[in-house]
Amino acid sequence: HHGIAVVLMEQAMHQPSFQPCPSRTRRRHQHGVMIVEFALVAMLFFSLLLGIMEFGRWMFTLNAAAEATRWGARLAVVCAHNETQIAQIKQRMRALLSDVSNAQIVIAYSPAACDTAACIVTVSLVNATFTPLIPYFGVPVSIPPFTTSLSRESMDSSENPDCL
Repeated sequence: HHGIAVVLMEQAMHQPSFQPCPSRTRRRHQHGVMIVEFALVAMLFFSLLLGIMEFGRWMFTLNAAAEATRWGARLAVVCAHNETQIAQIKQRMRALLSDVSNAQIVIAYSPAACDTAACIVTVSLVNATFTPLIPYFGVPVSIPPFTTSLSRESMDSSENPDCL
């Protein structure tokens, strides 16, 4: 018995005391690959997510531009035809679409010296731009021109609460 114990101890001394499990070693080597794959997929996912958000902002801006021209035309047909009222109409339109300046809003009366009964009012939004919030791609994009035309109503603007 003593001889077998010596042989077993000699074998134990020549072999390493710890041998890692082959599947555990493979998993440790795969850990770095998983991190790289996650980084690539996450980059693609977040780019897609930001693109969807910017598209939503673009659609919101287009809707706000269309609504601002409609609102401006509705006010222009019932309010007095003077510089004070035109400035107020432009201010209300800019409340709906804040990135627009007064120079980009055009309010035209046809004929120019029209009375309240025979007049066409045209409100346009021209040369407006949309600037995306995506980093490094914040290049302004032109918004197409929006125009709304309505016939002027014969209404006393002094009594209209929208024309104050």
